[in-house]
Parts: sequence; C-alpha cells; structure tokens
Amino acid sequence: MLAEKVIKEDQFDKIEFVAGADISNEAFKPEKPLYAAVVVLAYPEMELVEWVSYSKVTDFPYIPGLLAFREAPVIIKALEKLKTRPDVIMVDGHGVAHPRKLGIASHIGVLTDYPTIGCAKSVLVGTPDGDLPAPRDNYVNLIWHKEVIGNVVRTKDNVAPVYVSTGHKVGLDTAREIVLTCARGYRLPEPTRLAHQYANLARKGGLTD
Repeated sequence: MLAEKVIKEDQFDKIEFVAGADISNEAFKPEKPLYAAVVVLAYPEMELVEWVSYSKVTDFPYIPGLLAFREAPVIIKALEKLKTRPDVIMVDGHGVAHPRKLGIASHIGVLTDYPTIGCAKSVLVGTPDGDLPAPRDNYVNLIWHKEVIGNVVRTKDNVAPVYVSTGHKVGLDTAREIVLTCARGYRLPEPTRLAHQYANLARKGGLTD
C-alpha cells in the first residue's frame, strides 16, 4: 500500500525552491476538466520563479476521501512540465492527516518521490489538542487515535488556522516551520495561495503558461 511507503522525516538538504500545487474545477460538474496549477517560489523570499498548468477530464468519480485518485494525476502532469525543480512541494490538501493516512500530499510525494507537505483549509480527521491562541505562529497538535497526525497552525492573527501534516520526506516540525515561513499576511501560505489563484485563472481561461 502507498501509505506504508510514506517517509515521515526530513530527507532533503537545503531548500532553495518551494512549489505550491492546487486544483480548480467546476463544482458539481465531474464531467468538466480539472485544472492543476503549480507555482515555484524562491525560498524564503517567496518570489515567483515559474508556474505551469495542466488540465484534463478524469474518469475517476468524485468520492470524498478518495480525491487524491482523481486529482493527484493531474497535478503530477503539471509537475512534469516544470523547468525548475522544487526542493519541497506544498499541496492544498492533507498529507497523513487523513482517514487512510494517505491524503493527496502524501499520494503525490510517494508517486513522485518529491518531499511534500499537506496544508489544508479544513480538518478531515482528528481533534486539536487544546485551544489555539489567537496570535500568529501558534499551533497545537492534531490528535487521532492517540497519535499526532498534524498541527493546527495559526498563520495570521485572529484568522482561522490551517491544518499541516507530513506529506512525504518532510517531518512535521519542518513542515510547520516551512508553512509559517511562507505565510505572508494571508491565511494561506504563498505557495498554495498563488497556486489556487493560478488554477482558478486557468479554469476561467484567463491564463495560459
């Protein structure tokens, strides 16, 4: 199983480039294409270096909890178009903080062997281990079956947190530090925030790489 191949510790040297990956699609229209966008940013400056997009109609049905099987292949195709190799990829979605311990970030990491981080906007499984203070940079552990599966991280003062977890080849503490370093005044860190914008623009026909 892919979940058994996930590596939960750092397996990279220095970070020069961080990528962000996201998908955009028309809600409730599974017959429409999925639009993937991947951005590459210099780290820690967060200057845009490159972006690519890829779109495809997929035959895999929309099944909550199995979105990686629908969306990961489209993101991987976009990754293959990059000229700049990222050191770490931040994916809009979960890593091991997932019912099968294999969210889309882990799925992509295992299949491509890239170090990946899951950074999601909502929780799938687990309970925060205590109250999260309002100021930025605070975090609490996300617990499921008595195991720490991720962190609930405040990236902006008094704004809803994000849910960070190991994807593949990135330890949880490192994943959290990277997310906070990439957070520049918005709830979403720059890699996934920009990937989300580019994916939406690609879907609306306003952007071509």
